[in-house]
Amino acid sequence: MDLVLIAKALVLAVVEGATEFIPVSSTGHQLLIGHFIGFHSPNNTFEVLIQLGAILAILFVYFGRLWSIATALPNDPRARRFVLAILIAFLPAAIVGGLFSKYIKLYLFNPWIVCATLVAGGIVLLIIDDTVGEPKAAQNDGTHDGPTEHPRKTDVFEFSLPMALKIGLFQCVAMIPGVSRSGATIVGAMLMGASKRSATEFSFYLAMPTMAGAFAKDLLDNYKNLSSNDALLIVIGFVAAFISALIVVRTVLDYVSRHGFWLFAWWRIIVGSLGFAGLILFS
Repeated sequence: MDLVLIAKALVLAVVEGATEFIPVSSTGHQLLIGHFIGFHSPNNTFEVLIQLGAILAILFVYFGRLWSIATALPNDPRARRFVLAILIAFLPAAIVGGLFSKYIKLYLFNPWIVCATLVAGGIVLLIIDDTVGEPKAAQNDGTHDGPTEHPRKTDVFEFSLPMALKIGLFQCVAMIPGVSRSGATIVGAMLMGASKRSATEFSFYLAMPTMAGAFAKDLLDNYKNLSSNDALLIVIGFVAAFISALIVVRTVLDYVSRHGFWLFAWWRIIVGSLGFAGLILFS
């Protein structure tokens, strides 16, 4: 197999794993990088299938917590409500993706759209990060009227079912490449009252069924078109995506808790702007 092709696949896979769980849009980065390095797979099958590596990375890190939830289901109403919340949040994307994924790929998987959504999403993330902070409960000392300020939800198990549905609707916006699945769910969760850390953690849990569903659908749609060379590239991409995603998942929650999202926001704006410049110069 062409070593240059393998190198390109490795680059895309590392980017996939490194960006899947942070609000910068893994799909947008892959589309832009693929455009400029000349890597294209039919129907973007490679880019979707290597997500399996990222899926397994988060399952590996969260295995203990997932096992605890599973074993608690028969007796713990809180665990059952949490699982139901994840399924409810997943449902809108499952419906929209199932009905419109072919049209989305046909009309929206465009580097110009990616650059625009990267920049716009970065601006939104800066605004949310700055204006939706981590307020503490205000004490009503009797000197003023009006409701006290409620603390943000810091426990994903306390997210209500209506809140989960609204977060799921936000996730549908991420069908537009460059928006970012994790970014849309994080912004939605924070607007619904979640803390930065809990919003990010909920996006991790929601990623599991969402990414698994996208992987299964794309594999079902395109498995007949895969060759042995494609399989080898996908295996290489899977391993690289698994390793890079593992590193990110282990570190990103603590980073977000301390520093917020400003780094990711500016990264989006810079990458989108550079993408625009590259498209103008090299088109």
